[in-house]
Amino acid sequence: MRIPRIYTSQALSNGQQLELEERAAHYLLQVLRMKVGRSVRLFNGDGNDYLATISDANRRQLWCSVTDVDSSQDCESPLRIELGIGLSKGDRMDWVVQKATELGVARIVPLRSERVDVKLNAEREEKKWRHWQQVMISACEQSGRSQLVDVAAPQELEHWINSCRAEYKAVLSPHHGESVARSAAPKSVALLVGPEGGLTDDEVARSIELGFNCMALGPRILRTETAPLAAISVLQARWGDFT
Repeated sequence: MRIPRIYTSQALSNGQQLELEERAAHYLLQVLRMKVGRSVRLFNGDGNDYLATISDANRRQLWCSVTDVDSSQDCESPLRIELGIGLSKGDRMDWVVQKATELGVARIVPLRSERVDVKLNAEREEKKWRHWQQVMISACEQSGRSQLVDVAAPQELEHWINSCRAEYKAVLSPHHGESVARSAAPKSVALLVGPEGGLTDDEVARSIELGFNCMALGPRILRTETAPLAAISVLQARWGDFT
């Protein structure tokens, strides 16, 4: 039987007794119907997994005993990928955050650009950001990652392309781009993807001024939730850990 992986924000150590947070307790007790004595794997983003046993539980609370530390679960890519992507409507951003996490990105930055058609006040933006954090955590639990992805708060496109310090920077531009053709493998990559309406010519030109290389993914136009995942896969296959 598969042992569930659960995120906790608490510090973890061998021999520790701890009560899990409400979200984790609900999932284990109400969804998985787990009982005292069952095994779980805990992680808190420090790069390790912690083997644990459910030591006590009631209807809403659950306690675990940490029995061992597993440092062998190295699921992090040698290529640090930072994804800057235009905000989109509906559940498209959820999909991108979830799948980009599974594919091994290190950072995700939602961007406001000229053709972004999503208007969020400060309260809704904060709520969205917290929701994306939970989407990312769930994807880490499922995919085996023991380090969390840095999901940034939404920011302006101009700010991000000015502050980005990746060794190789690429902007997806189906009308101007070329396939990735760099011989030496970089240690870090920044990938810029536009919103549903794409980036404007001026935005592409500005990113090129700041050191971004145009990148294309074949002759077809991909949707905003498909394009970053295809591009991440290309980058991981060329320079990362897709073998």
